[in-house]
Amino acid sequence: MKLELYNFSQSTCSLKVRITLEEKGLEWEDKLLVSKNHDHLSDWYLKLNPNGVVPTLMSDGRPIIESSVIMQYLDQIAPEPALMPADPYDQATLRAWLVYVDLVTTPASRFPSFQFGGLRIKFQAMSQEEFDEKTRKRPVKSGFYKTMSKENGFPPEVMEAAFRDLRSTVARMDAMLEANGGPWLMGDQYTLADIAVAPLIDRNEDIGLEYLWEEKHPRVAEWLARIQARPAYQRAYYHGCRLSEIYPELGLGRGVHRHVLDPNASVSA
Repeated sequence: MKLELYNFSQSTCSLKVRITLEEKGLEWEDKLLVSKNHDHLSDWYLKLNPNGVVPTLMSDGRPIIESSVIMQYLDQIAPEPALMPADPYDQATLRAWLVYVDLVTTPASRFPSFQFGGLRIKFQAMSQEEFDEKTRKRPVKSGFYKTMSKENGFPPEVMEAAFRDLRSTVARMDAMLEANGGPWLMGDQYTLADIAVAPLIDRNEDIGLEYLWEEKHPRVAEWLARIQARPAYQRAYYHGCRLSEIYPELGLGRGVHRHVLDPNASVSA
């Protein structure tokens, strides 16, 4: 089976799939797109993925879209090592977690990634007309870009909602680790539940938001260290996958004072 992955290096959704591919030991071709060139909005790519987002997996020439769907597909075509539990109830629990990550954690992480992680830089260089055109062309994310001011980013109430969802995520992770006895979210077995959320927690650590879990949810910090130490994870995270490596001039990352990033940092999860 020929596997090709159209992706961005720094995309958290792309990283979910790259980690899965590496954990499975599959051979695959890296079809790296360039975000600043808007390759994902090209006519040829929109024929593969009408949502105009990454990643897209080509499996023997047939496109599969949506990162959580791709992860589950890979687990089915390459059963070993198993990244889904055998028990049907546990499978349902894991799939519900994937939905939560896609609907809550992923969008919540997107706001600080743009506001503080340097992703607005490429838009600030555009004229307002060009920015509006790129916004209109996005099939599923135009609403997100319309919320953002090209110059100033997102309004405070939007950022507050994003931080609230991030706190809820790490609280849920902590509860899962406690209830299931760790070391992984589903217990003893390392699964897609861990892979799905890891790039998002990694991203928030990279832009200086690790206080969200380190103070009140140390189990999450320990979990993150475990997954970052996995060889497959490290292969997926080649240089340039973290925003601090792409935008070093921003001086973001560990040690940034939290109130610069999150005015409501003292609010508990």
